[in-house]
This record gives sequence, C-alpha cells and structure tokens, in this order.
Amino acid sequence: MIKVLVVEDSPVVREFLVHILGSDPGIRVVGTASDGEQALEAVRLERPDVITMDIHMPGLDGLEATRRIMETHPTPIVIVSGSEKSGEVATAFSAMEAGALAVLPRPRGIGHPEHEATAKELVQTVKLMSEVKVIRRWPRARHDTPAPRPAEMGFANEPAIVRIVAIGASTGGPPALQTILAAMPEDFPVPLLIVQHMAAGFVGGFVEWLAQSSSLPLHIATHGALALPGHAYVAPDEHQMKVERGGRLALYRDEPENVLRAAVSYLFRSIAEVYGCDAVAGLLTGMGRDGAEELRLLKDKGAVTFAQDKGSSVVHGMPGEAIRLDAAMLVLPPGKIAAVLTNLANHRGKLERNS
Repeated sequence: MIKVLVVEDSPVVREFLVHILGSDPGIRVVGTASDGEQALEAVRLERPDVITMDIHMPGLDGLEATRRIMETHPTPIVIVSGSEKSGEVATAFSAMEAGALAVLPRPRGIGHPEHEATAKELVQTVKLMSEVKVIRRWPRARHDTPAPRPAEMGFANEPAIVRIVAIGASTGGPPALQTILAAMPEDFPVPLLIVQHMAAGFVGGFVEWLAQSSSLPLHIATHGALALPGHAYVAPDEHQMKVERGGRLALYRDEPENVLRAAVSYLFRSIAEVYGCDAVAGLLTGMGRDGAEELRLLKDKGAVTFAQDKGSSVVHGMPGEAIRLDAAMLVLPPGKIAAVLTNLANHRGKLERNS
C-alpha cells in the first residue's frame, strides 16, 4: 500500500485529488495539507511514500516546501499544477530543481473527455515515483572528476566531425537537461535537438525555465526552421520532430511511437539518416525504452552515443535499455555530459588532421 500526502490549498481540488488517488486499491491517502507549513508537519508525522504538491499556496508555497522537505525528510514529490501559463509552469519546474521528481497537470474534472486519461496518469506517476529512492539534496559537497577528452575516450582516430547533437529524456529529465545546458558554452559549435516527454501545455514553461540557466538560446522547434549552431531546439507538443537534409527541422502529426508524440525514436532515425557518423546522441533518465534501438542504429553508423548512468537517473528505463542493447559508447552522469559534448564538438573534427 502506497501512502500519499496531498498538499493543495483549494478544498475542492484537494478533495478531488483524494478521490482520484483513493480510488486505486494500491494507494492510501494518509493526510492532506493546505499550505507548505502544514505539509512539513504532515511529512514528519505521517512519513508518506509520495507527496503530491501544489505550487501556489498562501504562506509557504510549494517550491519552498519542496526545498525544505528534501532537506529534512527526503520524499518523492510530484508537482500537480493547475496552470499552463509559462511563468507558473516555469516555477513548477524550479521545484524539480529543488528535488521534485515530476510535474503533471491537474487531472481534468469528472465529465471532461480527458478525465479518465489524466486521472490515470496521476495514479501511475504516483505509483512509479513511490519506487524511487530519493536522497537529501543539501548541502552539495561532492566534486566530480573532470570529464574525459576525446582522445581519452578512444576516438582519437575517428575521421568524422560532429555536425549535430540530439538528446532524449523522460521522467526526471528536466533537471538533468538543466544541468547539461547550464554547463554548455555559448559558443557551442553545433545545433542541439531535444525531445523531452512531457504533458501537453507545459513545453513553453519548460523552455522558459531552462533558459534561465542556459547560455544557449532555447527555442520550441518550428517547422522549416534552420537548426543553427549554438542553439537548442525542444520538440513541441503533439508533433513528431525530425531533421531533414540541409539541417532544417520538420514537424509532423504522424502517429505516436512508443505511445509518444514527440518520440525520441522518430528524431534519432532522422539523425541517423541525415548525419550518420557526424552526430552525437544520447538518452537521459526516463521510463520505457523510447529511442534505445535507434541509439543503437546511430552507434552502428559511427555516431558517438551516450546514456545517463543508473546512479544519477530517477528512472533508468530508457538509458538502461540502451546500455542493455550495447547502444551507448559512454555512460555518464549529467554533470559530465556537457564537457564531453563540448570536447567532441570542438575536437573530433580536428582529429583527422592531427592523426
């Protein structure tokens, strides 16, 4: 039985969430709270397995409550947002930076055509997050060793250049992507394409949040746009994203792949076709296996491939499947990925002249 604490300032919404979660036989709602201070006390008393957290509350808001809970009683936290406005969604993603594991839209009301699907998503996410072992977030005292340079990674005789980088992520991906993008230099010499599995309506706020700490200009991808060096492009809602010859982005309403649209697999196939060995691609934390087989295709074509390591992943599904398929040449934590990407992009093209 999964013990859940519901934190929500609206009595109506609070009752609604309790009803949805309590209707599943594997979940027991052990308490509710209407603000952050009540949440801190309830966590101390009830020791829930998962917390659903509202962001905008009187007094101590959800962002600060998340920070304090992760400092004192680390617990898996799912942010349940009632707004799709970019600024408010960006605040919800800031809670992921503070330690929350996922951000979901509030389920649609009873009678809405999307009620059943959105309620099911909440229940499934709570169950999945209950299995995640979280750790105290502060203070951060560990110093990572320097990321390896290309010659140290066995690429010193590779004649290929790097013309594009592609990354796919799902559950737990936003903080990992933020870590990577925050460390990327503003003169990064190639385009970066990103597919992050996300609830519809949240991409704008997600990109706004990422932009706060990234020196690379970030864009929601548009059909026909030329992918520019030193710019990052995020796949939009409900479209498959690919890159076509000439480096232009293309968006299509093609069928979902792995029940997803956008799907990492769709993007990676196009990267393999257009760029082949002149690409770097990788999979970050996330459930499922989207993109793993296509990462193996890229590796077979001579591209450099990577996967996030298990220790730093919220869910090691996608990168773990890539590792199982021998699709990842490198297995790295997010803190080292930016340096590796920069070293590859800046040096791999020079290796042919130097070898």
